[in-house]
Order: sequence, then structure tokens, then C-alpha cells
Amino acid sequence: MIGETISHYQILEKIGSGGMGDVYLAEDTKLKRRVALKFLPREFTRDGDAKQRFIQEARAAAGLDHINICSVYEIDETDNGQMFIAMAFYEGDTLKEKVDKGPLKIDEAIDIAIQIAQGLERAHESDIIHRDIKSANIIVTKRNEVKILDFGLAKLKGQTKLTKDGTTLGTVSYMSPEQAMGKDVDHRTDIWSLGIVLYEMVTGQRPFKGEYEQAIMYSLMNEEPEPVTGLRTGVPLEFERVINKALAKEPKERFQGISELLVDLKVLSKKVESGEAITTSSKEKRKPSIAVLPFTDMSPGKDQEYFCEGMAEELINALTKIARLQVASRTSAFQFKGKDYDISEIGKKLNVQSVLEG
Repeated sequence: MIGETISHYQILEKIGSGGMGDVYLAEDTKLKRRVALKFLPREFTRDGDAKQRFIQEARAAAGLDHINICSVYEIDETDNGQMFIAMAFYEGDTLKEKVDKGPLKIDEAIDIAIQIAQGLERAHESDIIHRDIKSANIIVTKRNEVKILDFGLAKLKGQTKLTKDGTTLGTVSYMSPEQAMGKDVDHRTDIWSLGIVLYEMVTGQRPFKGEYEQAIMYSLMNEEPEPVTGLRTGVPLEFERVINKALAKEPKERFQGISELLVDLKVLSKKVESGEAITTSSKEKRKPSIAVLPFTDMSPGKDQEYFCEGMAEELINALTKIARLQVASRTSAFQFKGKDYDISEIGKKLNVQSVLEG
């Protein structure tokens, strides 16, 4: 496809790929500007639902004229019937690329969060729920302007549902519990996903992890993330409160509107700028913490793996009942099963003071 001219767009290079299509950098030969073209995969061309969802993305994004939302120029089809969206091309990095280099500065994370919230506020005002907010769908331009991308999973109020009941759309690591269970979602699912992004920007890691999708889903529905202030010093306590409220598993316990979250972020920004924010200190005494690793099967037949894992799980469940003890989640601890890591290295990776093996 590179080098081809489609409509009045000359394809220059491929710049991205995802479940709902490939993205190419192109030159608009009429207006002499660079654009991003997103193509619906060829295998979906005859899939009515996929095609309708692709059109929905274009309509949803095109109707949202906001500085923090990617601009959509048009939707069209190639001669062989492959649909594509022409949208603005922004020079910069995805938020994922920035986080991959390490946790962001507190003031930078707050500024990015405010801009994301402002874009979502505009979408929610138009009864549009994004449903796939994640760091890979956020661009931070060279001017430090935040742009929300990919409204391919967007849900418009009053529109016919494009998925069957009980199915899920989105990226598991960023899904709200209700979305992961295939329930009907509202604007509070975007608030949860933004909470994941906030946690990620501050700590450099996601709050719910696992080696496979089912493990991640179990974690986000049943486990509590490690406290932000336990993973990083110098985090304003108010920032941790905002993140925790956004990540409340029950929607009624989260911020009830993105505007409510936006107000708290702006207040926090002013406190950080003025030096009034109360932060954690590296000299503060952390509460005791422990990780329980899956027990090693030393039986002659090496056939006691189920018992070994069950023993560790029982210990984790018992230890979590101790109020002043921070216990690493099963998912976090079990990721080291069968791997050749030094115990002290495991402790550092899990950010715990003690590690139990058996």
C-alpha cells in the first residue's frame, strides 16, 4: 500500500496497527498536509457490524470539536470497497511510549490527566462514551497538547447496540469491572479507565496485572491495587485519593461525572504548583509488606503442584486479613513461578519488605 495514491492521499508509511485497523501516514495532495489514514481490515469489509462500528468511530469523533480530541476530516472507501478514515496527524509520542521510559513527573501527570478529562468531558456532554481509554490511545504532541484517539469502540446514547449482550469490547488491562463482565456501561467506565492511566503515569506500571487475560480480569474484579504511595515517594496524598476514587470497583463509589474528577485535578494542580500539597516522604515508616510465592513441589513424582499453589493461596488469603500488613496479590507473586530470580530481586520487583517461599 505504501506509495499508492488513494482518493487524493498518497500513502507514505505505516505508523500503527490495531484490532480495528491499520494506520498509515499520508500526504493530502489537495491541501498539501500530512494526515493519518485508518483502514478497516480487508477481512472485515463484508462484516456488517465491523463496518458499522468503523463508521460510528468517524461520526463520533467528527462531531467532537475539541482541542484534546483527534480531528477527523472525512470517511471514504477505496475502489475495492475498503473503508478508511482521514484524520489529523500529530507529531509526538503516545502516552504509553512516555510511560515505558519511566513514571512521569507529578505535575506533568496531572496536566496530562486534566487534558484527557477535558476531552472526555466534551464527549460525555454529547452522550458519547469512549470505552477504550488507555495510554496507547493518547498522543502527547511536541507542544504538550493531549489528543484522545480511536473512538472505534465509542458508544452513542440511543444508538443500536453493535455487540451481543454478555460480550466485551476494549483492552482488558484498562476495562472497568462492569465492562469486563459484559454489562451495560455508562460514562463511569471511562472514569475507571482514566484511573488506570493515572496510576500508570505515577507508578510506571498498571494496577492490575496477569500473564493472561483471565488472570487480569480476576485481578481487576477481586483484588485491590498496591497503594500508589507505597510504590513511589513524593506523591501527593490527595492525588492518591483521586486515583483510588476513580478505581472504585462499584460505579456508584467512583466520581459520578468526569467534571467532578476534573475539578479535583485542577485543585490538586494548584496545590502542587504552590507547594501546598501534602506528600509522602521517603523517611516515613512504611507498613510491613510481604509476598507469598507458590510453594516448590519437592515430591518424588513432582505431582503436587495443585497442593503447592493452594497452600500459597491460603496463606495469602489469611495474611490479607491483617489490617496493618500489605500483601502482594496472588497474580503479582505467582508471576515468578518457575523463574530463576534471586529472592531479594523478587522483593524489589514486588516492592515488599519480606518474601515467603516454601
